[in-house]
Amino acid sequence: MNALSPSTTKSFPGAIRMAAVAFAVTIVLAGASLLPEANPLHVSAFVVSLAGKYLAYAILALSVDLVWGFAGILTLGHAAFFALGGYAMGMYLMREIGTRGVYGNPDLPDFMIFLSWKSLPWYWWGTDHFAWAMLLVLIVPGILAGVFGWLAFRSRVSGVYLSIITQALTYALMLAFFQNGLGFGGNNGLTDFKDILGADLHSPLTRAVLLVMTGTVLAGCLVLSRWLVSGRFGYLLVAVRDAESRTRFLGYRPEQAKLLIWVFSAMVAGIGGALYVTQVGIINPGEFAPANSIESVIWVAVGGRGTLSGSVLGAVLVNCGKTLFTAWLPEFWLYGLGLLFLVTTLFLPQGLMGLRYHLATKRPEEVTPEVSNPEGEEA
Repeated sequence: MNALSPSTTKSFPGAIRMAAVAFAVTIVLAGASLLPEANPLHVSAFVVSLAGKYLAYAILALSVDLVWGFAGILTLGHAAFFALGGYAMGMYLMREIGTRGVYGNPDLPDFMIFLSWKSLPWYWWGTDHFAWAMLLVLIVPGILAGVFGWLAFRSRVSGVYLSIITQALTYALMLAFFQNGLGFGGNNGLTDFKDILGADLHSPLTRAVLLVMTGTVLAGCLVLSRWLVSGRFGYLLVAVRDAESRTRFLGYRPEQAKLLIWVFSAMVAGIGGALYVTQVGIINPGEFAPANSIESVIWVAVGGRGTLSGSVLGAVLVNCGKTLFTAWLPEFWLYGLGLLFLVTTLFLPQGLMGLRYHLATKRPEEVTPEVSNPEGEEA
């Protein structure tokens, strides 16, 4: 599948428009959720949580598009960074429960008391502070991505081999987090959250605020990512993607460029995971499943690889389809998802955004060719 050319993917206004739409939608939904239930414009808490989950997935898709669309790194393991960010937030939310747990212990979460833990593991230190937990959301995925990327890119592992390794990474983490001895709740994960910064997580106002925050963070990540790939660094990434050997011959260090965007995208995925946990109220090892990473690649492919805005659009549309499909024909969802990927690959190799660009560039030439080239001269 070919990515869009750099000339069609560096539109800053397009990213700003998509960011504004995401922010505006969250404002409207959040406001509607606070209306009385008798009001016909009222939106239920379920819809608000669902929208927040979609936007968190959109942040994950954005992170995948950064490395796949611009650096040519087909990752099948970004769910690992998403889940690590979620666990960092989950640890803070578990500490917020305090004495309101089943066992009433102010220091240990219920699952640790049930498993006869006597004290918190060292890596839980400081997680009762919101600022430290937010720092963990960034640095834990960032450090893992840095170590993994340094080893992989320095060894010039690329292509399908790198994809397999990323999938093995997230699968190994999933198996590790399933163990009760690791201190993350094992199979059940972290759940039963009560509040965040003293605000009740189940109140309509808190849900509305979280939805707006998710939309704001998504908009910020989208604009920041566009700024990052629009300059010389973006052209370097595209050069590495299309001709890595030639780029190295010209004196650049492709492995450094790939490592930088890889770590940045992992941090973005971690932020998405943290916001996801506040919306759905649970994080468990299932979030590391390789299938989640594969689905995120499909979101990007459907929306348009290398467009950023397309990845956001693809994540929202595919997950809306998943929600409807699993309600009407749950046993056919996976077949539908596979068919969607095949149709996109065969007929829309540049995704929905590619179709838009195609129509936008073709229409003026087809309707009024003399306007763009009145003298009949070659461009």
